[in-house]
Amino acid sequence: MDQKAIEELREKYIKNPPEGMTAKLVKNMTDSDLLDMHYFLSEDEDFDGEEEGFYIDLF
Repeated sequence: MDQKAIEELREKYIKNPPEGMTAKLVKNMTDSDLLDMHYFLSEDEDFDGEEEGFYIDLF
């Protein structure tokens, strides 16, 4: 991810910090920690609720 995208994510989470965090904590996070947090907060966004688990769509 480029630096501009990382800074946009940082601003997003500074304006609306995840539960249990503050804007100051987000501001002082390393880029790597910020990306990890974003990954874990957004990993279920594509989940449609049909099935849990791993599958490969061959079609």
